[in-house]
Amino acid sequence: MKEARNLPAFLFDLDGTLVDSVYHHVLAWREALECCGIELAVWRIHRRVGMSGGLLASALLRETGKPVNTEQAEQLQRCHAEAYARQAAQVRPLPGARDLLAFLTKAAVPWAIATSGRIDSARQTLQVLNLGPEVPVVTRDQVQRAKPDPDLFLAAADRLKTDIHTSFVVGDSVWDLLAAQRARALGIGLLSGGYGQDELERAGAYRVYQDPYDLLQHLDEVGVRVGM
Repeated sequence: MKEARNLPAFLFDLDGTLVDSVYHHVLAWREALECCGIELAVWRIHRRVGMSGGLLASALLRETGKPVNTEQAEQLQRCHAEAYARQAAQVRPLPGARDLLAFLTKAAVPWAIATSGRIDSARQTLQVLNLGPEVPVVTRDQVQRAKPDPDLFLAAADRLKTDIHTSFVVGDSVWDLLAAQRARALGIGLLSGGYGQDELERAGAYRVYQDPYDLLQHLDEVGVRVGM
């Protein structure tokens, strides 16, 4: 990928932003909870997807009103990883995701992926995008804190050698956009993860689009000059 210090970079979340995997994660978390003897409605789980695995596990356990300890949270994360791995083959790219990334590459606009997932689960998901090894990918394993902390996006901008303050963070959850605000980047929200437009805008989204295809059709609105 070409280095372009003077162009704003696109820093993409993965699940729900480039690939249609949010509900696979939701069902995997439900299975993990049930394996731990905990029942929780899926809508409550969905509201937490996009956070780091550790924070999400702790948040889900708090929803039950029971005390949370490190051992429970770690067990829940392990069970989730195993459950998601069984569903990963069903994950597909979101409409326009491959075309959007290909266009940015051809236009020499720098981009990277920053995901709260750990490398093992992220590797399976990334395969559906057919990305080459040159694409910068930052996972939870590589930073101290994940979303809603800004570490993932800061690390992605650093990997691209671009200024985070002129970069666009593209995500589908309020956690992505909160992280973007804390990084002082411009946030772009996508509805493809199940959050509503009002929620994404309240969390700091500068623009909101349906999915990657919709964003591709409106790149001029965020300063990318199509065909120029």
